[in-house]
Amino acid sequence: MPDQVPDPAPTRVAVVGAGAFGRNHLRVYRELQLAGSPVELAAVVDRDHATAASAAAQYAIPAFESVEALLAANLPLDAASVCVPTLHHLAAARPLLAAGLDLLVEKPLAASLDDADEIIALAAENNCLVQAGHLERFNPAVTAARDLLNRPMFFESHRLSVFTPRSLDVDVVLDLMIHDLDIVLSLVDSPVHEVRAVGLPVLSSTVDIANVRLEFADGCVANFTASRVSTERVRKLRFFQPHQYLSLDFARQDLLLIDVSAAAGLSQAELLALIDKRSRPELPGEPRHPTAGMNLSKIKVAPGEPLRLELEAFLRAVRTGTAPVVDALAGRRALALALQINAAIAAHSVRAGL
Repeated sequence: MPDQVPDPAPTRVAVVGAGAFGRNHLRVYRELQLAGSPVELAAVVDRDHATAASAAAQYAIPAFESVEALLAANLPLDAASVCVPTLHHLAAARPLLAAGLDLLVEKPLAASLDDADEIIALAAENNCLVQAGHLERFNPAVTAARDLLNRPMFFESHRLSVFTPRSLDVDVVLDLMIHDLDIVLSLVDSPVHEVRAVGLPVLSSTVDIANVRLEFADGCVANFTASRVSTERVRKLRFFQPHQYLSLDFARQDLLLIDVSAAAGLSQAELLALIDKRSRPELPGEPRHPTAGMNLSKIKVAPGEPLRLELEAFLRAVRTGTAPVVDALAGRRALALALQINAAIAAHSVRAGL
C-alpha cells in the first residue's frame, strides 16, 4: 500500500481588529476552515472589550484587547490579518512582524509613506511576507480583464457609495479610489507623469468626493471619480485599447468586450449608452440598440467572493513562502499615488480659494 502523504498542518491565523471589515476576515477564515482548507482561525484582537468578547463567543476562540497580550499568551500562530484603522497599521504590524508572523494588512497599507517603509523594512528584517489588502485585484472580472490586456491607453473609473460612518479616519481617495488606483497601476507598465485633481468635503471633515486625471509617461490617460456621498452604489471601470473597448462592473462581476473598429460610426455617448444597456438585463418589450456591425461579447467570468479569493491567495503565499500577488511594495505604490493626489487636491483648493 503506497504511503499516504499527511495533510499539511493548518496555518494558524489571528485577526487584529474585529470592526466592520475585521468581522468579514473572521467569517471567511472560519468558512475556509470548515470547508477543509488547511487554516485555523486561532484568535481575535480588539481593544473594545465588548467587540472582542462577541467575536470570541461567536467563533469559540480566545480574545485579546491588544497585540501585546496576544503575543504574551504564546499561542502557536503563523499569520495575522491587520484590520485596525489605518492610523494604527504600523503599531499593530510592528510587534507581529517582530514575532515572525506573516501579515495581510488592509488597505491602505499605512497612514504615511514613512509608516509603509517601516512595515516593509520590518518584514525584510524578520523574513516575513506582507500582503496589502487590495481585494479588488481578486475580483473575477478584473482577473478576466487582465487576460485580455493589450496596451490600454484610456481608463475611466467610477466608484460611488452612499454615506456611512465607516472608514471616516481616511478621505475618499484612501478609502475608495485607492482600489482603482492600484488596479490601473498594475495594468499600466509606465510611471505616472502628471496628476490633476479636485475634491471636496461634504459630510465629513475630509474629502468625500474627488475627480482625478492621471497621465502616464507612455501617453495613457486615466480618469477617476470617487464619492462616498452618492445616492447610488456604482463600481465600474472602462478602458480602451487598440481595437477594443472593455467595460467592467465590479459589483456584478461582469466584463463586456466591444470590437471598437466595427463601431467607428458611433459617437462616444452612443457607445457608452450601448455598453450600459448591454450590461443590464433586457426589459420585457425593450428593443435592442442596433449593433452597427459591432462585435460585442460578454466575457465568461467565474464568480467568486473577492475577499475569499484574496485570503486564499494570502494563505497560499504563507504556506509556500512565495511572494504575495499584491505585495507590500504594490501597497506602497498605491499609497504614494493616493497621497500625491491628496496633495494635488489641497493645492487646487488653495488656488480656488476653497
